[in-house]
This record gives sequence, C-alpha cells and structure tokens, in this order.
Amino acid sequence: MLEALWGFKTVSLFDVWSIEHFLTGISVGHAVKKGNRKHMGRISPHVDLNHKGIIRFDVAGVLLLGFLWETVEHYLEEGLWGEKVAFWFQGVEHWSNRLISDPLLLVVGYLVSFKYPQWVIPARLLSLAWFIVHVFIFPHSMYLHTLLTG
Repeated sequence: MLEALWGFKTVSLFDVWSIEHFLTGISVGHAVKKGNRKHMGRISPHVDLNHKGIIRFDVAGVLLLGFLWETVEHYLEEGLWGEKVAFWFQGVEHWSNRLISDPLLLVVGYLVSFKYPQWVIPARLLSLAWFIVHVFIFPHSMYLHTLLTG
C-alpha cells in the first residue's frame, strides 16, 4: 500500500523527484507570477494584480509549463534521445505521478512562492544543486531512491 503512495516512479504517486517538482514550483511559479504581473500592468494599469482571476491565470501558466515538461519527459523516458537517456530516466513514470502529483506539487510550490517570496532564491539554489547532483553525479534518476531504500 505504501509503495503506491511513495516509492519508485514507475509505480508510485510520489517519488524522490516530487521534492524537485515542489522546488521548481516555487521557482517557476514566482517567474510566471512576475511575468504575468508585468504584462497585466502594461495592458491595464488599474487592474488589481492580486485578483483571483489573475491568480488563476498564474496557475494556468504554471500547469501549462508543467505539462509541457511532462510531455517532453515522457518521450525522453521512451528513448527519443537514445538508450543512455532512457536508462538515466529509469522507466516511464506512473500515470498518477505524471498527471496528478507532479502538477499538484508545481501549483503548491507556486502558492508557497506567492505567500513566501523570500523562499524563491533558496528554492532555486536547492533545485540547481539537486539537478547537478542527479544529472552529473548520480548514474540514473532514481539513484537517490535506491540509496534510501536499499
């Protein structure tokens, strides 16, 4: 039962990369919010930039970017860029991970960045460190999971 909730990405709702999705949500969510506020302010300087409609627009932007990445990631997992890349990805993500938890964590990250903007820079630094370690040091994407679970 626990394996269906937390575990290897091919069978679980959440995996070790869920941490990265949350951190990316903080970073990307803040960038989307900042970009939307900049463009909305130019279009209509009298609009309340914290109105629920604009926040929904931010969430839609975060989800769009998230699902674009998930689409690219799916093809990389399938071997579009070769066997070495497919091996690094260690299989195709479970549908619930790809379609529910990853986008949800991006949105939660956006909401955190909205409430705590001072967390954006630390989240970006942690996300960069996570990426460097997992891509350039660890042999595959689920190596941390195998280290933690034996």
